[in-house]
Amino acid sequence: MPEFTKKIVFVGGKGGVGKSTTSAAIAYKLANKGYRTLLISTDPAHNIGHIFEQKVGAHITPVSENLSALEIDPAQETKVYIQSVKDNIKGLVQSTMMEEVNRQLDTAQASPGADEAALFDKLITIILEESNNFDRLVFDTAPTGHTIRLLSLPELMGVWIHGLLEKRKKTKENYVQLLNDGEPLEDPIYDVLKDRQRRFEAVRKIMLDPEQTGFIFVLNPERLPILETKAAIELLENYDLHVKTLIVNKVLPEAVDGAFFQKRKEHEQKYVNQIEQTFKGKQLIYIPLFYHDIINEEELEQFSQYIT
Repeated sequence: MPEFTKKIVFVGGKGGVGKSTTSAAIAYKLANKGYRTLLISTDPAHNIGHIFEQKVGAHITPVSENLSALEIDPAQETKVYIQSVKDNIKGLVQSTMMEEVNRQLDTAQASPGADEAALFDKLITIILEESNNFDRLVFDTAPTGHTIRLLSLPELMGVWIHGLLEKRKKTKENYVQLLNDGEPLEDPIYDVLKDRQRRFEAVRKIMLDPEQTGFIFVLNPERLPILETKAAIELLENYDLHVKTLIVNKVLPEAVDGAFFQKRKEHEQKYVNQIEQTFKGKQLIYIPLFYHDIINEEELEQFSQYIT
């Protein structure tokens, strides 16, 4: 089963290799086959709206027949995420402490990892809630480093939540012993954490299921994209996330004119050989370098014909 035909597809790769175009082409191809498809961009440098020549933002927007799109703003999602935390603890903290708690949470909004945590929260919501409304979900992710952090969060956050639950459980047991009346204590924070744990586990199960979820990386036949892709694939393997398909984008056509392009083609062929050697066992899909940018549906149709 080709990776791009699965229920959920994540497209990653180095910045500038053509991730957004590839994601849009995959989504467009699926939509043309009759699948209700949602294309989601988690890359702050959103390009989906430009490709489909219309405004796409934080709300699901139809962009073509059977195809809708959504561009997630990490900064906005972080604000929503922090506000949800404030709402969850409201009433659980003394009113005299709330001002200080809110100040600490506002500070946390700018801390490293806050954007990824908020994006992951949004990703969970999309996977669990929009799966009923769409046949296919295609994620256009941010450049490689962000993608690694985002995709590794199900396991890391799962471990973190488990630790918090164990601490809350121990605290609760200590209070029951202290009161010595055997009556169970209500713990709203424990209930919130338990609900988040269930959501994390549900999404992790989906992401680790090769029947449901596929991971595709895009690269160009150049030294740095090859090295970065190799390192990314090896890192994801540590989290049982297996990249089986690589799309080699912007390959010079076989017939090229002029001494410069002949030399360039010979140079490129060395990297094509390196790709085939480095990524043995992976499905390799080659897409030629077009003389024009992919900026409308007609050109996207041309691009998508190579994805088979």
